[in-house]
Amino acid sequence: MSKQYTKELEIAELAVQRATILTKRVFQEKAKGTLSKDDKSPVTIGDFGAQALIIQAIRKNFPNDEIVGEEEAATLRENDSLSAQIWELVKGTQLDERRAETALGGPIPSMEDMLQAIDAGNSAGGPKGRIWALDPIDGTKGFLRGGQYAVCLALMVDGDVKVGVLGCPNLPVDDTIPLSAEIGKDQTDERGRGVLFGAIAGQGATSRPLSRGALQSSQPISMKAVPDITHATFCESVEAGHSSHSDQSAIAQLLGITKPSVRMDSQAKYGSIARGAGDLYLRLPVSKGYQEKIWDHAAGDLIVREAGGQVTDAEGKRLDFSKGRTLADNKGVVAAPQGVHLQVLEAVKSVLSQN
Repeated sequence: MSKQYTKELEIAELAVQRATILTKRVFQEKAKGTLSKDDKSPVTIGDFGAQALIIQAIRKNFPNDEIVGEEEAATLRENDSLSAQIWELVKGTQLDERRAETALGGPIPSMEDMLQAIDAGNSAGGPKGRIWALDPIDGTKGFLRGGQYAVCLALMVDGDVKVGVLGCPNLPVDDTIPLSAEIGKDQTDERGRGVLFGAIAGQGATSRPLSRGALQSSQPISMKAVPDITHATFCESVEAGHSSHSDQSAIAQLLGITKPSVRMDSQAKYGSIARGAGDLYLRLPVSKGYQEKIWDHAAGDLIVREAGGQVTDAEGKRLDFSKGRTLADNKGVVAAPQGVHLQVLEAVKSVLSQN
């Protein structure tokens, strides 16, 4: 009997891999100095281009599925030069291996098809049916500074995440390299970097090198046991606007962790702890009303849990992806190996209760 969601995972991995060819091209053009440092257009171009390529592949293979995407094409329809720029990149992006490219449905036929694909990411989400959550470039500031970013895709069925994929072009391929402070900036997608994480609910998580063609061989990944919490490595967001650094520092102090936290952008944090390069990931509320977007967490949540970890919000509740486009019923994220998750959660509750 074939395992459930095998085709969905394969298409998702190939679609993300193809999209990273485009994001890497934009990244390299920026790195070469052809675009100014303060120019935000690389993110816009990369976001729209990657979203179009991924949605096209989903629509070709699963035409009845809905998609929650971050972008919509309204601004492109009013900006011919930007549309043309993105179309030039999109039409030139394909996998080198014919069978892999054919599996995705081949190239997008026209600029209008590209715009329609981008607009198809307009699902409201919710508790019923098959819905994909897509973040074409997660970690836009990391992308701009040459740090970590991720192309993220997850399939939810009746509100439950069943498939998760993260393409992280600037992470080391080697699962055994521990995280260091340098990981968050001045990275390049040179040889030895670029990893594709994947998971199916109930079937474990894997990593494999990103490539320009067929999927490379994968290997199972698992979270590292943390026998002594004081030696754990914390991951947190670079941006203080995304997560409360002061609360995280107080939590580390309470747990006796003296090692400086590793700050990096995007769901690359989920992938990093899932393979044991780091241990803990906290994203703590910076304001009472803020609601996390489902596309910022769906893939990473599944990959960590399938690698033997536990992911909850700051109150100990599982993340609920059935509420629409946001995690409306959750506040914050606490991801850790199962053996220490409760200990970390108690420290989180203790610090947040004093706010």
